Amino acid sequence: MNTFFVCLVLSSPLFAGEGEAPAARAASGWPDSAPLTKQNLVFAVDGGASVRVDILGERLFRVRHSKTGKWTESALNRYGVLEAPSAVTPFEQSETKGVHTITTRQTRLSVDSRDGTIALATADGKPLTRQAAPIFETGGAYDVRFALNKDERLYGLGDVSRENIMRRGEVYEIWIRNVTSYMPIPMVLSNRGWGLLVNTTWRNTIDVAKTDPNQMICTAPRSDLDYYLFCGPDYRSLLETYTSFSGRPALLPIWGYAFTYVANQNIDAFNLLNEALTFRREGLPCDVIGLEPGWMSKNYDFSTEKRWHPERFPIPSWAPKGPHTFLGALARKGFKLSLWLCCDYDLGVYEERQVADQAPARRPAAKAQGKAVNVLEGFEDARLSNPGSEKTPPAAKPAAPADAEPWFEHLKRFVDQGASAFKLDGSAQVIEHPKRQWGNRMNDEEMHNLYPVIYAKQMARGFESHTGRRAMVYTAGGYTGMQQFVASWAGDTGGGAKPLASMLNMGFSGHSNHSCDMDVSLVEGIHFGFLQTWAQQNNWDYWYQPWHLEEAQTAAMRHYARLRYKLLPYLYSTAAEAASTGYPVMRAMSLAYPDDPAWDACRTQYMLGDFFLVSAFVKEVRLPEGAWIDFFSGKSHRGPATLPVEVTPTQGGALLVRQGALIPTWPPCDHVEKGWSPQVGLLVYPAAESVFTLHEDDGGSLGYRKGEYARTRLACKTSGKTVTLTIGSREGGYAGMPATRDFTATVHVPGRPQTVTLDGVAVKEYQWDEAASAAVIKIPQCGKTPRVLKLN
Repeated sequence: MNTFFVCLVLSSPLFAGEGEAPAARAASGWPDSAPLTKQNLVFAVDGGASVRVDILGERLFRVRHSKTGKWTESALNRYGVLEAPSAVTPFEQSETKGVHTITTRQTRLSVDSRDGTIALATADGKPLTRQAAPIFETGGAYDVRFALNKDERLYGLGDVSRENIMRRGEVYEIWIRNVTSYMPIPMVLSNRGWGLLVNTTWRNTIDVAKTDPNQMICTAPRSDLDYYLFCGPDYRSLLETYTSFSGRPALLPIWGYAFTYVANQNIDAFNLLNEALTFRREGLPCDVIGLEPGWMSKNYDFSTEKRWHPERFPIPSWAPKGPHTFLGALARKGFKLSLWLCCDYDLGVYEERQVADQAPARRPAAKAQGKAVNVLEGFEDARLSNPGSEKTPPAAKPAAPADAEPWFEHLKRFVDQGASAFKLDGSAQVIEHPKRQWGNRMNDEEMHNLYPVIYAKQMARGFESHTGRRAMVYTAGGYTGMQQFVASWAGDTGGGAKPLASMLNMGFSGHSNHSCDMDVSLVEGIHFGFLQTWAQQNNWDYWYQPWHLEEAQTAAMRHYARLRYKLLPYLYSTAAEAASTGYPVMRAMSLAYPDDPAWDACRTQYMLGDFFLVSAFVKEVRLPEGAWIDFFSGKSHRGPATLPVEVTPTQGGALLVRQGALIPTWPPCDHVEKGWSPQVGLLVYPAAESVFTLHEDDGGSLGYRKGEYARTRLACKTSGKTVTLTIGSREGGYAGMPATRDFTATVHVPGRPQTVTLDGVAVKEYQWDEAASAAVIKIPQCGKTPRVLKLN
């Protein structure tokens, strides 16, 4: 056996327009001009083909196959949606009888130089998957197959279908479609500990063992064969690796996790302010009020010339911004304003301009002798030159000029006036444009899936750059990498069980910030709508204002809205975990309890963070093993078990707490501004041992990305009859952080404790709640040093 490095370095990287364009591969990408390094290994395959492996991490590889030995980059890489990790990964490389093996500390990947077969295994040799020799067809098509074990289960694929969560046994076309497939993502996770992302924006298909029960077949009629392969011991680690290169889920501003209400599309400024005031008078917490397309002078205005509707939303022309406008009045009542948008803009032009700005040597100057020049002019359009096809498809709409203003530019004036959030309607981002020639010289077969994610990127980054604040942008369309930019809602599909399947599948696909249109006509819909990662009601063209519902439903809205605001520090901390690891807030039962295949059929309950089990639109709820407490009644149950779901006029489903829960809470409020509170409650359900990390920050700036936040470790341990609760010292800091906070712990124990001590000192005064069987104990001045509470 020989051990060595194989590294092919191109001394003169091929640029578009230099040398000979890739022939069979011309339809699907740009030449990859980055010089190869020792992290990029190229292996010659019998017959003249090549395999390139980029070692991106100890458990992460990018694999590309080429018939010509020339390498291209996907639009997802070119436009910065997928990012290569910057750290260098140590590895060893060996060869035995034509099989090259790359070994990191955690993984082995082998390439067979006879046919291009790829095999992935753990470092100790446990096989994970095997890619058979790929098949390339005329016109740039590929067919590549991955071996599956007979009991292997696969998840992910985004919102490609809402008919299942475990994906094996069906064929899925990865193509954004209105209503039926809003956010497909060509990514799968296996219960055997590996994952795959097909790195293309072209129309493609993933056949998950339907045609052949022993293989997953990935095909595309016109795309390069380019994919990421990764592995890990569990789903949490797989999602952490996947989001390390596809982007961590964004952490929304704290008010984004509160409650968003979208007003009737016929509303005007006077009625808008009246509804805002009614929320406060009715004691209904709410942070965001959204406007539908009626806010614009031209309904469904796709242009960059949009204006406020002059009759509905008059703005003084002599003083267009300030506290005197209706937006200023909303802000004084603690509301943020969200604006509905539709977009058919040629977004690829700006992306190409960004590429040119970042690497000017790769593109000609955007200006020449004072004239605007197309950033693509002068380059061979190899990407659209399929053998036997037209160079460019017939265009129904001319490409945008190279000097067209960025899409977000025209929205800055609305942000400056007080708009804080944007809703990105599916029109026209999820609609096909089969004859359109885009300004980046893509046709729609390549641009269609890409469009929603660069739309999300330009909206989020545009807002952040302009304001220095986090974006609250939510969309109905998406694709690979969308989670790092925006939140989503399940589109125009209501608030029933199928949107829940969409959200759980998105969680399996690296996207955490999802929601749906709350169905407020049913208490079950209210229950489900408020117990999501973020919550919103879309009134659209209806008269479902919370105070115009039946009295019981209004009471339910008030009950669940107040509950949500109480739980905000729990939800926000769990969202912060998602933002740092990729592990979602809402978790399919298969994700949270992966060892039981029976959970694969469950689409009517889910875990909300570590401790809450939520049912939705179902008469029974199944408990996993362990002790569970009904959050509403306080009754205890032991799993595994199946329980009936009690629905009352104000309780729309089951909400159970796992024994061991540590749930931080905040006092009642009608809106939120900060990612912390001086008063923190703590609901404690002691078990043998449990922990939770409380995340706090300023609630709105981008500082959290630079480590400007604080974390407090909460821990509870039971030994015999002694319960020990530790509120750790706060680690980290952020602007405006208070020196300390006062906690109030509600500790659920079987009977009144005989002794209670805080840091070894007897606590004489505390409350005992007989009905809840809980001791309510104040723990002041938490933050600087750990505080230890003991009950015996």
